[in-house]
Amino acid sequence: MRVVTEVLPSVRSAALGFFVASGSRSEPEEQAGLSHFLEHLLFRGSARFGSTEIDELFDAMGAELNASTDKETTSVYARMLDRHLPRAFEVMADMVFRPAFQDLDAERQVVLEEIAMYEDDPQDTVFDVLGTAVFGDHPLGRPIIGRAAVIAHTPAREIARFHAERYRPPSVVIAAAGSVDHDAIVELARAHTPGGGDGGPAGNGRVAFTPAPEVAAGSTRFRTKDTEQCHVCLGATGLARGDDRRYALRVLDAIFGGLTSSRLFQAVREERGLAYSVYSFAGQYADTGQVGLYVGTRPDNLAAALSVIAEQLERLQREAATATELERAKENVKARAVLALESSTARMSRLGSSLLFGLPLLEIDELMERIDAVTLDDLTGLVAEFWQPADLSAAGIGPDEQAFGAAMAQAGLGSGRASHATP
Repeated sequence: MRVVTEVLPSVRSAALGFFVASGSRSEPEEQAGLSHFLEHLLFRGSARFGSTEIDELFDAMGAELNASTDKETTSVYARMLDRHLPRAFEVMADMVFRPAFQDLDAERQVVLEEIAMYEDDPQDTVFDVLGTAVFGDHPLGRPIIGRAAVIAHTPAREIARFHAERYRPPSVVIAAAGSVDHDAIVELARAHTPGGGDGGPAGNGRVAFTPAPEVAAGSTRFRTKDTEQCHVCLGATGLARGDDRRYALRVLDAIFGGLTSSRLFQAVREERGLAYSVYSFAGQYADTGQVGLYVGTRPDNLAAALSVIAEQLERLQREAATATELERAKENVKARAVLALESSTARMSRLGSSLLFGLPLLEIDELMERIDAVTLDDLTGLVAEFWQPADLSAAGIGPDEQAFGAAMAQAGLGSGRASHATP
């Protein structure tokens, strides 16, 4: 087990997190969604603390307790006054390492309702349709939230086995930031976590992920749904989490669609009024990543919106950025990074995820230097590798598959031949 802390002398609060190297990517098909379901079950009580007792304890502290699951990580985290840290640590450690798996059927229903809510929201589900278009049947292409059938029918003993295999001390990083003392948190870990003081086997805590797949470019998926808007994503594979070009990718994303001054936002929304929401995005995983863009627009505006997006993609090939755009984007990325790190929760999260995945912990000045070093040539290289229109996969959700295909073809995007995507 690894412990990492950062002292912030000016605050009286502490942010604490348990980061587990386990997420939806490590699930075989028959376990799809168990990481997310298990995250829910951690709150249903532990060996020493009941579900209601956990809620009452954290409410009495005035603390914020939450958890999240993504493709490669599950995290349980809280923020509290520094004087409540020992008690919060004790309870959270028991939740993470000794869940009682109580009220299993009640929580099944909660998660099934969450899945139903998710399926009703095309603005969320279209990103997972894109994931399937980009990564196919690989676990990276599946929704983190999981499959309803898995949640409904997996017995308690299988969930307990799933927990025992993944929530091992070498697979966990404990991170804290704020008014904290490193040695005191190490002692809390020794007292309240399994193997905390036994000098157990060392390891980097990595779950054996299925390697990233060979991706066929230009796949198209469509899900027919009675919606007021057509929701569209275009995307492709991107950079791995540890790739040094990730700083340049953040700058490129800001220029292309990540800011209100970005090309996509200005061209699609501000100049033509074709969408309320339009933006680009980028994400990283252990050995691959994803880039993409999203637009939601009424069916009668779909062809026009996609044509404008195609024009902006072509412009990106000709000129990844002007000198003015580059400087503005770099200043924005630096400012957002620094402002985020004024939060003890953000600093704790940065510590935990960086150590979990073996990334360097850069000082703020080092981070700003990496961003300042981004050049126009760096951006041009990223565009050539990841933003070629012919290589982009596409995902759509809306009322008319034929209209979607026709609009894509008119804009010169994708193959125009959509494969049906099922929930």
